[in-house]
Amino acid sequence: MTPPIKSSTWIVPLAFAGLVALFGWWGTGRLRQTMEGQLKAELATTLEANVTALEIWMGTEERLATALAEEPTTRDLALKVLQHAEVATSDTRSPSSSPELEELTRQLRPRLSKLGYQIAHLVSTNYLTLTTPQRGRMRSWSPVYEEHLDKFAELFTTGNPVIITPFRPKRPRFEGPPNFSRPPREPDASRPPQPPPGDRPPGDLPPSGGRSRFGDGTLMQVAAPIRDEQGVIRGALALIINPEAEFTRILSVARSGDSGETYAMDQHGMMISRSRFDEQLKTLGLIENRQGSSSALNLRLSDPGTDFPTFIVKEAAANAVRSLTQIAANAVLGTNGVDVVPSRDYRGVPVIGAWRWLPHHGFGVATQIDVTEAYRPLRVLKLLFVMLFLLLLICTVGLFLFSYLNLMWRRRVNEAELRVKQLGQYRLEEKIGEGGMGTVYRARHSLMRRETAVKLLLPNRADPEAEQRFEREVCLTCQLTHPNTIQVYDYGHTPEGIFYYAMELLRGLNLDQLVERHGPQRECRVVHILEQVCDSLAEAHALGLIHRDIKPANVFLCDRGGVPDCVKVLDFGLVREYRSEEGKGLPAGLERSTLGTPLFMPPEAITDGHRSDPRSDIYSLGALAYHLLTAVHVFDGSTVEELWDQHRNQSPRPPSERTTNPISSQMERALMRCLEKDPARRPQSVVELRSLLATSPHATEWTPEARSEWWKAHRPTSSSIRGSSPTPVRTVDATVKIDFSDRTPPPGGLTNTPS
Repeated sequence: MTPPIKSSTWIVPLAFAGLVALFGWWGTGRLRQTMEGQLKAELATTLEANVTALEIWMGTEERLATALAEEPTTRDLALKVLQHAEVATSDTRSPSSSPELEELTRQLRPRLSKLGYQIAHLVSTNYLTLTTPQRGRMRSWSPVYEEHLDKFAELFTTGNPVIITPFRPKRPRFEGPPNFSRPPREPDASRPPQPPPGDRPPGDLPPSGGRSRFGDGTLMQVAAPIRDEQGVIRGALALIINPEAEFTRILSVARSGDSGETYAMDQHGMMISRSRFDEQLKTLGLIENRQGSSSALNLRLSDPGTDFPTFIVKEAAANAVRSLTQIAANAVLGTNGVDVVPSRDYRGVPVIGAWRWLPHHGFGVATQIDVTEAYRPLRVLKLLFVMLFLLLLICTVGLFLFSYLNLMWRRRVNEAELRVKQLGQYRLEEKIGEGGMGTVYRARHSLMRRETAVKLLLPNRADPEAEQRFEREVCLTCQLTHPNTIQVYDYGHTPEGIFYYAMELLRGLNLDQLVERHGPQRECRVVHILEQVCDSLAEAHALGLIHRDIKPANVFLCDRGGVPDCVKVLDFGLVREYRSEEGKGLPAGLERSTLGTPLFMPPEAITDGHRSDPRSDIYSLGALAYHLLTAVHVFDGSTVEELWDQHRNQSPRPPSERTTNPISSQMERALMRCLEKDPARRPQSVVELRSLLATSPHATEWTPEARSEWWKAHRPTSSSIRGSSPTPVRTVDATVKIDFSDRTPPPGGLTNTPS
């Protein structure tokens, strides 16, 4: 039997581990909320810093362009050049022959170079554009790009300078002479942005030869109106800006962490600034892997559909059907916001970010940071809590195993010490049995050399009530001398305080094992067994003692002194002096309780243990005989309460109906009388019961010869008083204690104590 382990040994560490897990869950939740608030504030601040810097820069560019356009010399020369576009009816006159254009070019070149501009355009109110000469090359009038018409229409209508976001120069959308009579286009602020016309999807590379001197052919414009003396707008001066020099650089100044970036996008979700991950994008196949190529105007901010893709083939059709990333989709809808719920970006990497749409400029700005970096402190904290929880769990398991092994070793040490020690005059030799409270050893008397069985109560199972029961069993059993009662020779305490007593050593099997191994018994043998039990109980009852726990496990069969099938009644630990005053002499723990085995308890013992008398043992003896004859119990309840209810309220079926073995009417009547609910209707003594058993027509058939033959064929090879291998004890088979101090019908408040 495994020794019990104190619950505090493992419950306290396990509870502490659970508390740590609960605190970790609560702490990480609160920390996540705090981090989300901080990340929102950080992203919003980063975005605000970038947008503010961008607006300051664009405002500066607009003021510089306005100042240059309003300079008298520049304005007068530009007005004269613009007159060519207003009066021309065809594209036959080339502006190269205009001395005003040459002078304008000479005046602008040093100013543009000083301010960081190297190209300037003149745009007429008829939406014709003329590039100033460069390196001796002259340009002719050509139509304004279709996608820029709205911006120049806004400039001509409001008279305010405009910023044209990054674009890639390409061939004119229509050929032939320009329409010089076309009126200025009125801007419509309520009209949603329209995609550029043409059969090429957004982001295509410029036509062959379309690369400019700036990077990957990406340009920006800032345009300011040119007014005449009366303040009428006659055209515009458009200055070409290199986006890499200012626009992208400003967006890359303020960013969050090592993986953060800020970028701009147009109304179609095209990136119009350069990504800081261009090399990674080339590896992934999202942009062309060639020298000088960039993500600006080459990458649509589409969700790749998977986290961390290894390779994506850039196909225009496939790229067109993919939805925009969550951040880009929210931005192009014209909304502003911050989202700390992870979503994939254009690389397929989970990110969090903030976005803002700038309606006056017609593009959006977004800032983002990888989730792995943003929530790294939270992951570290979670890892620490998990490690701490696992360590506590390991410690709990270790403490449990250590306690279990410690108890096992203590038990083995105690047993080893007991084997080599003398218990009074007895030397322990071998453990032969074990119960819920006691352990039985085969021992030998030092002087008489007589084999005995020594039963002792080990310290790890000791409690005051168990010790009281042990001493009570010994003291009362010592008064009994009948040959069918187990004989107690001696008792005492070891120097360590272990209580023990010595009794005769028996070789055989108990009635539980008899029925289990050999099935229902013949009536003649049952009569022979019951007569001997009656003889043993007659002595106890005559002394005023009742057994209170008659059951198959407490009746032992042996071949004793040449007498085969000799009965020994065991375990008088529940015996009570029924003639004494109520409660007198009872242990403190048993004063308000009674004990017994539910399968064999009489009704009066269930209701009130103090009503028990010799007729209670007779009821249990009848249930024992019923089991011997049929191999089943009188009642077969699955719980203690169910069995008690049956014992008190149900009539048992006659044993002849539950077995195929013949049972005489005399035997059946005797058993049914023993099982009466009312003690007054039972045999009033075991002597009367023995007389009833003698009326059986088969009472004399179990002759000494038959007994000897049976024991020759079935003699056990092991030595024990309980059998060599005890069978598992069910609750309904075990001895239980009923506490009457808190009993309420139906019976409850019991404590199961296997005997």
